Amino acid sequence: MPDFSQSLSKYMPEAAAPIVSQWIVDTKCRFRVAKSRSSKLGDYRAPFQGQTHQISVNHDLNPYAFLITTVHEFAHLKTWTQYKDRVKPHGKEWKNNFKELMTPFFKLQVLPHDVTMALLQYMDNPAASSCTDLNLYRTLKKHDVVASEFITVESIPTESVFSLKNGRVFQKKEKLRKRFKCMELSTGKYYLIHPIAEVIPVPTP
Repeated sequence: MPDFSQSLSKYMPEAAAPIVSQWIVDTKCRFRVAKSRSSKLGDYRAPFQGQTHQISVNHDLNPYAFLITTVHEFAHLKTWTQYKDRVKPHGKEWKNNFKELMTPFFKLQVLPHDVTMALLQYMDNPAASSCTDLNLYRTLKKHDVVASEFITVESIPTESVFSLKNGRVFQKKEKLRKRFKCMELSTGKYYLIHPIAEVIPVPTP
């Protein structure tokens, strides 16, 4: 029986690696450590045309973010196995599976106290991504190897011009519910951008 614990321990807390390794073996999942993606931290793909389950997680996450993202995607796998596509992707079935799969890691105490507290609060109603929970996202960012002082959309003044990591340039407008309305300067089109999206300020004349 293959054991992926040693390879996984490079990316997640060592004590957590054997559990995830067993999940990979039991589900026959193709687990891939992916390059950095600004649009997502990880993803799950259901079996298709003879393919097995596929999960990918960004390589540049800190160990705790990597583990939580991995559990998130395995919760998708478990939900699909139980219900196929008959339930919502992040409905109550997925939420219950996410909570259940996180349980052994709480028992092992593999997460720092601040991450544990933020995660417990998040798990009261887990959302589509840990990035959508401001408190959990900020807490996880504190544990990055290089804890950079990143600039977010919410921290810059209204009407400020900024670029995203993909090079697209916007001007910040008013806040609509949970996101900021921003105009892309090259097209004049408006987009809703998450308040904790990391940005690069662009000087204006």
